[in-house]
Formats: sequence, C-alpha cells, structure tokens
Amino acid sequence: MSADIEAIRRQLKIKTGSVRRLLKENGLYRAEAADNQAKLDKLRADGAEEWDVKNATRLVQESEKMIEDTKGRLGRAVGELRDLVDQVEKQPELAQDEEFLKAKEALEEAAI
Repeated sequence: MSADIEAIRRQLKIKTGSVRRLLKENGLYRAEAADNQAKLDKLRADGAEEWDVKNATRLVQESEKMIEDTKGRLGRAVGELRDLVDQVEKQPELAQDEEFLKAKEALEEAAI
C-alpha cells in the first residue's frame, strides 16, 4: 500500500507542476501578445512603414497561436490532474497529504 501512496504522491507532484508551469507560460504569452498589440497599434497610429506593420502583425499572430497552444495543453493538464484528485479523494489516508492539497490549490488557480 505504501508504494501505491508514494506513486500517487509522485503523480500529484508531477501533474501539479505541469499545471502551474502552463498557467505561468500562458500568462507570459498573454502579456507578450498585449505588448505586441500595443506596438502594432502605435505603428499604425504613427503611419509606420508597411514592412514594420506587417512584421508587428506577424508577431501578434504568433503570440496568439502560442496562447491557444498553451491553453490547450493547460486544459489537458488540468483534466488529468482533476481526474487524479478525484481518485485521491476516495482514499482517506491521503486527504491531508501535502501534495494532494497543492494539487487542489493548483486546480483552483487554473479555474480563475
């Protein structure tokens, strides 16, 4: 039984880490996209060269693609962690485990 509990703890830690990393990554891409959009808007307002506007537009589009990519990976990671948390909730010996509590906290952060 102890080996099973350690394996579950390890999975909780790995999946929690993935969710937190992807949350952070998604936030960084969102900030980058906002910065790139602001630069593009400024270039357009200032009547910049067509090449500069096209380049800035491409950067905005790339940022948007990365947001969608991390959003999809985050959704899958959250689903996997939620499934594992649901399994663990049925095991009273892990109800107050530190990794279990961290996993629930990560799920709450992802829901925001």
